[in-house]
Amino acid sequence: MATTLNETLLLAIPLAPLAGSLIAGLFGKTVGRAGAHTVTILGVAIAFVLSCITLFDVMGGASFNATVYEWMSVGGLKFEVGFLIDSLTALMMVVVTFVSLMVHIYTIGYMAEEEGYQRFFSYIALFTFSMLMLVMSNNFLQLFFGWEAVGLVSYLLIGFYFKRESAIYANMKAFLVNRVGDFGFLLGIGLLLAYGGSLNYNDIFAKGHEIAALTFPGTSWNLLTVACICLFIGAMGKSAQFPLHVWLPDSMEGPTPISALIHAATMVTAGIFMVARMSPLFELSEAALSFIVVIGAITALFMGFLGIVQNDIKRVVAYSTLSQLGYMTVALGVSAYPVAIFHLMTHAFFKALLFLGAGSVIIGMHHDQDMRNMGGLRKYMPITWITSLVGSLALIGTPFFSGFYSKDSIIDAVKLSHLPGSGFAYFAVVASVFVTALYSFRMYFLVFHGEERFRGPKHPESPMAIEAANAAHNGHGDHGHGHDEHHVHVPHESPWVIWVPLVLLAIPSVIAGAIAIQPLLFGDFFSHGVAFQNVIFVGENHEALTEMGKEFQGWAAMGAHAFSGLPVWLALAGVVVAWFFYMKRPDLPAVVSRTFSPVYKLLANAYYLDKINEIVFARGAVAIGRGLWKEGDVVVIDGVVNGSAKFIGWFATVIRFLQSGYIYHYAFAMIIGMLGLLTLFVTLGGK
Repeated sequence: MATTLNETLLLAIPLAPLAGSLIAGLFGKTVGRAGAHTVTILGVAIAFVLSCITLFDVMGGASFNATVYEWMSVGGLKFEVGFLIDSLTALMMVVVTFVSLMVHIYTIGYMAEEEGYQRFFSYIALFTFSMLMLVMSNNFLQLFFGWEAVGLVSYLLIGFYFKRESAIYANMKAFLVNRVGDFGFLLGIGLLLAYGGSLNYNDIFAKGHEIAALTFPGTSWNLLTVACICLFIGAMGKSAQFPLHVWLPDSMEGPTPISALIHAATMVTAGIFMVARMSPLFELSEAALSFIVVIGAITALFMGFLGIVQNDIKRVVAYSTLSQLGYMTVALGVSAYPVAIFHLMTHAFFKALLFLGAGSVIIGMHHDQDMRNMGGLRKYMPITWITSLVGSLALIGTPFFSGFYSKDSIIDAVKLSHLPGSGFAYFAVVASVFVTALYSFRMYFLVFHGEERFRGPKHPESPMAIEAANAAHNGHGDHGHGHDEHHVHVPHESPWVIWVPLVLLAIPSVIAGAIAIQPLLFGDFFSHGVAFQNVIFVGENHEALTEMGKEFQGWAAMGAHAFSGLPVWLALAGVVVAWFFYMKRPDLPAVVSRTFSPVYKLLANAYYLDKINEIVFARGAVAIGRGLWKEGDVVVIDGVVNGSAKFIGWFATVIRFLQSGYIYHYAFAMIIGMLGLLTLFVTLGGK
């Protein structure tokens, strides 16, 4: 087998989705709906097949790290497009293209009746291209291009329903919050460029110890720590870590396929991938790793709490994503990079499954997303029911499901870590097991079991009921949803283009963990690479993986041994509590919310972070802008411009009196001027 991958094959992987995107976007009216989804699906399918071939070759020892195109050279600094293909990249390529392919197929059914069909397919194919460019990059310039490109396309996708005010608000919020993180990311890249003298990963990694020996100018701070924290701030925005997580729940305004694509395997995992890619730098800064651990722990626990009080089915899954991203971040912080990537992979499968399952439910419920209007859908939507159950079991870490192997490995790695902050992180990830099971099976029971609430009037606080009430109040009751009380829309199973991706995602949600745990965590999978060979995943803080490897006796033994551990019983407790509250005694949740009203209000308002951002940051920005306008623009700039104009006018008025039009006046002025010059020359000559 060749030790170097074929450059043409690698180029085809990102360019195939790009070609499909351009055809669907520029020639959408010509090729029609069928043509648009055919070319984009074909492009992503080609990328997936070639990614699988690449992964197989990399596992056999092949690699690639070279410049594909040199854009510009300034002195000794080169701006290039290049690929770094090692085991980390190859795994990400397969995950991204597989989930994207499932979303593309699913979209045919979900968006069948929507306007902008061709535009939507163009966007999601372009998103796939952007993500592939990000993960395949071998330099910070290309990384930043992919980083910003996925942000831009996510803005377009979240605001796909651009006539809906809430969608416009959501995509602008996502764009602005991510700019905060991206500002830190750019500062981190700038520091590494300034003191490393290159944008190439290998060059910066080679100078890591030199940079770590420097201090930030004017302070006693370690320069590399500052750079790494700045890079991680970028990851906090892109991977929605506290407190830059506020954009992700609102981004559910986009169509459901986007929720699966952006929030399962691609955009939100970009930050996780980036920190893993930069692990040779982060390993040199314990302070940065501690910062990462604490932020991840806060996100894992406190975002999970918010999932308990959500009634929108997509928002429950969204807060679940936030919590699981916190798990991955904690794993990164304790230097368990293989475990973080392992959970990234398994999470991509079961979270995409849950999002697409939620979309199938929404279609079956005629686009009602409020779980309080559902119930008993199991017998009407059997395929959606069983696949959603599989996704939920994987999410809560049920033994022998894929999520169990990755989540349990994170908990073990944190338990064995001695990093400052790991004690709090261990409590957070263990407590989150119960919380995850509670909100996951609350959703499951409310949607698929119990009373068929869709047969009665809508829940008075649900968006559809409020919309119907407003329509009736405005005299348009016949055109709202008020008639639904008399005409029941019976749910139905989704068409095959929707349930086939669910089945295909359910399969790895069950078996991927058992298959991958040994090679990814305890095998030589990550020994195949370019930049990371003998560097990545090897450092002073990796005793945890070593200890875990000594106890690992195979996936079956690990699953069986889990029943003697705390996490499985906490998950079971969460399921039982959810069953008791929402199946046995459905009156209790209202009683609990009234009894603990302050806590419920705190959670229902998402810790009031949106209000804090609005009052402190948004209004502060408006106040600063208004001050700059009134004081800077009106007083200073306009004052200088208008003042100079007034001075010129006054000066012209004075000079005007000298322009009399009489020749003898001008002759007299010439004589006076000549005498003045002669006096000056004589004076200077005398000296």
